[in-house]
Amino acid sequence: MIKLVNLPKIPDDRGNLSFIEEESNIPFKIKRTYWIYDVPGGETRGSHAFKKSKEFIVAISGSFDIILHDGKEETKYSLNRSYYGIYVPKLTWRRLENFSTNSLALILSSTAYNENDYIRDFDEFLTFVK
Repeated sequence: MIKLVNLPKIPDDRGNLSFIEEESNIPFKIKRTYWIYDVPGGETRGSHAFKKSKEFIVAISGSFDIILHDGKEETKYSLNRSYYGIYVPKLTWRRLENFSTNSLALILSSTAYNENDYIRDFDEFLTFVK
């Protein structure tokens, strides 16, 4: 189930600290970490689903919107704080858009990269989840 997760936030006058722990804040072991940055205005990232991979996405800096579709309905989330993120289960179509200047999206994945895990056609995704 898609879930917005509040991460621990340790306030400090010198600057706040937040953290992510596998199998605690997120329900999987981290096998891959990647980030998206320098996205030109108006561009979209993602537009795919995974057959097996689960992900956790955080706006480390700036903001962006993530549109998620579970095969039945579409929901839009605005990520703009580094102390919360969104858990995206397998078989969820995702699209990231509306990136602010200097935004940084951090993605933690439950699997190593595997091109065969991707579903890149939305109609194929809808067929696959039914």
